[in-house]
Amino acid sequence: MTKVLMVLTSHDQLGDTGRKTGFWLEELAAPYYRFRDAGWDVTLASPEGGRPPLDPKSNEPDFQTDQTRRFGADAEAERQLDNTLRLDSVSVGDFDTVFYPGGHGPLWDLAEDENSIKLIEQFVTAGKPTALVCHAPGALRHCVTPDGQPLVAGKRVTGFTDSEEEYMGLTKVVPFLVEDELIAKGAQFSKAGNFEPHVVTDGLLVTGQNPASSGPAADELISLVGRTAG
Repeated sequence: MTKVLMVLTSHDQLGDTGRKTGFWLEELAAPYYRFRDAGWDVTLASPEGGRPPLDPKSNEPDFQTDQTRRFGADAEAERQLDNTLRLDSVSVGDFDTVFYPGGHGPLWDLAEDENSIKLIEQFVTAGKPTALVCHAPGALRHCVTPDGQPLVAGKRVTGFTDSEEEYMGLTKVVPFLVEDELIAKGAQFSKAGNFEPHVVTDGLLVTGQNPASSGPAADELISLVGRTAG
């Protein structure tokens, strides 16, 4: 059975706005059920362990989907969410692949978390498919290759775009802009229109642009794991 690690944020403050943030529900729920329905074993982790903060906006009626409603009614899924593993207790050797859902939270903690940085580097070095969606590709900003080069240098990637962040009115709130940061690290950044699905695969690295890309990114990861396992 394929074992996938899903890494969620533990950060719940949206800068100094006084508003809450966290992970985006669709970006957990859609991939979670893609993996479960594929027969995969799913493990959830976060920097602090326990129940990670949900971005309350992602649970508003306008942003709910069949998958988010399925998650909310799924006692086993909720139990897993209540008991995420601490990131510093996780071993890459226990998993075949990793998926990072977004939400704004990762820009503050996962992008700077030493355990997360090391984890991504180890997954990539071990030749294990690695996927990040929406704001989570920002967690690649400090990751490097074994020879010390930025992990994304020369790689084709995507992530939450400057124009999407501008639409949200948060360009001055977030600690950095995902698109600008990845480009600054030497990535070849591509994008679709605002909030349209867009997934990019380069080797074993899969990135998705926004919430609508989370399910398709999970589908691509499943396909990629199947190809590499074969």
